[in-house]
Amino acid sequence: MTAYGRAVTTADSSSSTAYEALFQHVLRRIDPERAHHLTIDALRLAQSLPGGHALLRTLFGTPHPARDPRPTRTVLGAEHASPLGLAAGFDKDGVVPLALLDLGFGHVEVGTVTARPQPGNPRKRSFRLIPDRALINRMGFNNEGARALAKSLARARRTERGQRAVIGVNIGKNKATALDDAADDYRSSARLLAPYASYLAINVSSPNTPGLRDLQSVDALRPVLAAVLEEAHSAERRLRRDVPVLVKIAPDLHDEDVVAVARLATDVGLAGVIATNTTIDRPADLRSDRGLVESIGAGGLSGPVLARRSLEVLRLLRRELPAETVVISCGGVTTAADVAERLESGADLVQGYTALIYEGPGWPGRIARELASRGIV
Repeated sequence: MTAYGRAVTTADSSSSTAYEALFQHVLRRIDPERAHHLTIDALRLAQSLPGGHALLRTLFGTPHPARDPRPTRTVLGAEHASPLGLAAGFDKDGVVPLALLDLGFGHVEVGTVTARPQPGNPRKRSFRLIPDRALINRMGFNNEGARALAKSLARARRTERGQRAVIGVNIGKNKATALDDAADDYRSSARLLAPYASYLAINVSSPNTPGLRDLQSVDALRPVLAAVLEEAHSAERRLRRDVPVLVKIAPDLHDEDVVAVARLATDVGLAGVIATNTTIDRPADLRSDRGLVESIGAGGLSGPVLARRSLEVLRLLRRELPAETVVISCGGVTTAADVAERLESGADLVQGYTALIYEGPGWPGRIARELASRGIV
């Protein structure tokens, strides 16, 4: 290992230890949703300051000039500085995507956004399972709506840096919209957001909007995919660039249903599949007190407990999908070894979210550096 590599390892270890102490003594005592908003506010402040982006990259990203800064992985027509991206749910309204990229993510997926603003489910709706380093959430697509997100992304894209940024947009259905009318919701959001999206992700797999997962059946999913693809193709003709469309599926689908979605994706010409969302399952091997888990109630579970099923779905998709169809693996990713395993199993990109909460803002940059040290890009 070079002197630089040893210095990076030492710095990463110190940063990780410091965040662990902060989490144990301070952050865990703050309501998860409140802590989330404080984090967004801090990132917003940092990116608004002169030199703020450079400061974030210096503190958390990979700014060393001796390293070749050019991205080396091309997926969905975009170059990624790291194969690890941030999954949807963290920056629902596209407030800080550039600041999040400064932390070391290769891409950021904003949303889930709905056609019209909605408040989401009643609070309290986000819960930590600390012994499992897991989360349960039933946020319910709380967001300011597609039009507001389009304005935020338009501002981000005005800069040269923003134009290069890989920002996916995750779209969902309003709670009040009937399933029979779901395609109209997705179409409306796609029309507004395609001009600013590196790709569009169709979310039909959140467990927190009643009936949404019913859209994963082939007959119900087909018109939704067709509506979004039509808007994406229309945007492509205007923009003269591709707007890839992917669908995000649940880990709770039976294998035969995963295969059915893969075949539909191929049939209609989707660019890829994101696997997987959170789970409604409560595995028996959870370390957290069973009474606590039961008292929390409904919601999507995320974290390392999701890793095994997410990996199974990835391998199944990779067997069923054509080689050119992109698979983004999401669920239970914590370490560089986890990311490497997903890539070796056929993922084109990997996403995480829950580990950011438990590992801190240095996590994505640390993963990117460790992967680079292994020759994985």
